[in-house]
Amino acid sequence: MRTAARAFVWSVGLFGLLCLTVVVSAALGPVRIDVPTVARAALNTLAVPTGLSVGVGGSVAGVWVPLPSVDVSYSGLFSFDVPDTAETIVGDIRLPRIVLGAVVGFALATAGAVMQGFFRNPMADPSIIGVSTGAAVGAVAVIAFSLAVPLQFAAFLSALAAAFLVYVIATENGRTPVATLLLAGIAIQTFLGAVISYLLLQSGESLEEAVLWLMGHLHNSRWSEVEVTLPLTLVLFVVLLAYARDLNVLLLGEEDAHALGIEVERTKRLLLAGAAVITAAGVAVAGVIGFVGLIVPHMMRLLVGPDHRILIPTSALAGATFLVLADTLARVGPAEVPVGIVTAAVGAPFFLFLLRRREVYAL
Repeated sequence: MRTAARAFVWSVGLFGLLCLTVVVSAALGPVRIDVPTVARAALNTLAVPTGLSVGVGGSVAGVWVPLPSVDVSYSGLFSFDVPDTAETIVGDIRLPRIVLGAVVGFALATAGAVMQGFFRNPMADPSIIGVSTGAAVGAVAVIAFSLAVPLQFAAFLSALAAAFLVYVIATENGRTPVATLLLAGIAIQTFLGAVISYLLLQSGESLEEAVLWLMGHLHNSRWSEVEVTLPLTLVLFVVLLAYARDLNVLLLGEEDAHALGIEVERTKRLLLAGAAVITAAGVAVAGVIGFVGLIVPHMMRLLVGPDHRILIPTSALAGATFLVLADTLARVGPAEVPVGIVTAAVGAPFFLFLLRRREVYAL
């Protein structure tokens, strides 16, 4: 079967599994709702923009600001008859959390597949260039010092700053050796870990909130977070997927890739930037969630092979499904726990299982 056909078949199957997982997950919780009702309520949340109005200004903190304002009106695609209670629980409470979890899992698994191919190392994951630790510094600083900055925005910017710092340290004379990049990433992660420890000591009454963020969580998720994270994630996914063939060639080695016409340094910069930004987008809204970008691409590589034209889309969809399942386990138990605990508890034993079976191999 041709590569495009294989990628399509696998992607359709995994997307169907993701949709089924979302519906079943939305049915579970303290208030159980039957699956058909969940499906109807979920379809009722689908909407398309139907109108656009432009104003001459708006009120910010009670002060009139004479700047243009844009309001978009939406209209639902479906209007099924669903009890108001079920509509509220599914549409306003569970679905935002589930969809955001799917988006974050999609982003982390995409970055993980790219990073493992980039470093030619199955132990690589999205945090290897300091993105997750950088995001943690920004978020914990906001929490510890009650800074008047949106937490997600601070985490996103500090994540990108950490990745850029790693890149600058590892780059010399226009070249960025992969080994140097890896070592620079480890060094920066260690330093930022010390910074996080210091910030936690200064957190005072906010310590619990900071620790919760560091564990990774999806509670209190809102549609507004999905509206920001989803478009950015999809755009970066398309960019990274467009370079899947170049990533395949880079597996042969940089000299061979250059001989085959690949602009090696330019491609490396783009892959690093894309993986850093898509990881930052996910971590900024969900905290530090480990093992998704490590385990899922590895598992899919065993199923579909090392061709990144198939591996990247299948890993992304499998990552979305995995994180939705993990978050479902995190919230339906006797007491809700951060989803990062579940991903670590499931991911670490699975990785050890692969290691014992000698299925963790160098790329």
